[in-house]
Amino acid sequence: MSTWMVVEDEPDIYEVLLAMFEMWGIEGVAFVDGEEAVAWINDVNEGRFSGELPELALLDIRLPGNISGPMVGENLRRSESLKNVAIVLSTAYRLKPDEEAEVIRRADADKLMYKPLPRFNELQRVLEEVIAERRAKVTPNKHPKTQS
Repeated sequence: MSTWMVVEDEPDIYEVLLAMFEMWGIEGVAFVDGEEAVAWINDVNEGRFSGELPELALLDIRLPGNISGPMVGENLRRSESLKNVAIVLSTAYRLKPDEEAEVIRRADADKLMYKPLPRFNELQRVLEEVIAERRAKVTPNKHPKTQS
């Protein structure tokens, strides 16, 4: 079973997302703020987590506390165990193009989505495409080198 991570402070949103994941046969791991998510990332880094690691992280950009979604993304990318996770940022706030570029760069995100998120089947398709694109980026070329 695949695992996807959600960092979202709105209970209605993360509960709907987790319910969708379950219907898709995906295990969901949810955090309500950046501090909680980063503490979990640290647990993974220190070997204190033994479950399946997520292949996707859906991160709200604006979170309560001092750690934003892009900062969670930075922590994921610095983690040896989690650095290849597909990262999707989400926000209900309209960003200017330069702000979009900055949050994507900071989190090294694969995609930015605006809320409201797409409906059920469309959301699944988009997220699975992001995972496939991330895998293609990080999977080394499997063709053997020829020697001369």
